[in-house]
Amino acid sequence: MLNRNAEALFWIGRYMERAENHARLIDVHYHLQAEDELVNTEQHADQTVDNTSKWMRIVDALGSRESFEQQYGVYTEQDVLHYATLDRDNENSLVCCVNHARGNLRTLREKVPAELWDVVNAFYLWLRDKEPEDMIKESPHLFYGRIKEWTALFHGYGQSVMPRENEWHFIECGRYLERAENTLRIIKAANNVTNAESWSSTESYAYLLAVLKSLSGFQPFRRYYADGVSVEAIMEFVVINPVFPRSVHFAFHALEEHMRQIELQDPQLRTSHDRMLRQVGKVKADMACLEREDIMIDRSGQIVSHLVNACQQLGTAFAKTFFRMGEASA
Repeated sequence: MLNRNAEALFWIGRYMERAENHARLIDVHYHLQAEDELVNTEQHADQTVDNTSKWMRIVDALGSRESFEQQYGVYTEQDVLHYATLDRDNENSLVCCVNHARGNLRTLREKVPAELWDVVNAFYLWLRDKEPEDMIKESPHLFYGRIKEWTALFHGYGQSVMPRENEWHFIECGRYLERAENTLRIIKAANNVTNAESWSSTESYAYLLAVLKSLSGFQPFRRYYADGVSVEAIMEFVVINPVFPRSVHFAFHALEEHMRQIELQDPQLRTSHDRMLRQVGKVKADMACLEREDIMIDRSGQIVSHLVNACQQLGTAFAKTFFRMGEASA
């Protein structure tokens, strides 16, 4: 099962989670846009510049500003949505992520339930036929909400019908590693919202509130904090809350649990696997020591950057331990 199949399974989990997170990231912008229209309707003179910076923020969070500017030059709503969603020249666009997951799944159809293939194949065919105008013509909330529904259907079938064997655990490892990294990247983008020296600026607060809503965390957040909506509380909830499914802490905990369930026969693999578990344990220990105040005084984003680097190192460790590099679409 290991090597090529393990890599394909791991990347199926990553690509499907990445597709969902891209939809959520774009939704952040629309949450902000809706709030700005209510609060700043009188600031017409700065609207073009402000909108440009917001669309730039999405491209920055995807980590592909140079590629976008070479291809499009100017940040407009339609160009950014096309680049992030339907552009086949962008390897991390939604349609490419789903296509990569579909390609990897096709090679494993005898090893995974047919329902997973049916969902990913139908998802790709639906998305492939979309045009850039379709995303703006219909409500962007509805369009990207449909993306989240497709990915939820995929994960729901996996939860319902997949045997809890190595195949399942590799998909889930990819899913939760991707979730942790993408949540961190969305948070990291907030550091670029303004040139303010503190998270506590008005625009940073509005952005983080939009992040919370895009992660479907606003209602759970209110259960914990009632009316105490603050930058400090939002950061604490999204980074170190142990029970919110999209928090960084929860993702690392789930990643560790699925890694422990992977059954290995080769002694050398088990040694490397144990080393990876210690690596995850160190990250969890770092987060266990974090207090709300630590996150708030991290004005340069060092804590979030450290956690992003930890995710990238774990991805490399998975490749070196389990995969033959280049045999699956990664």
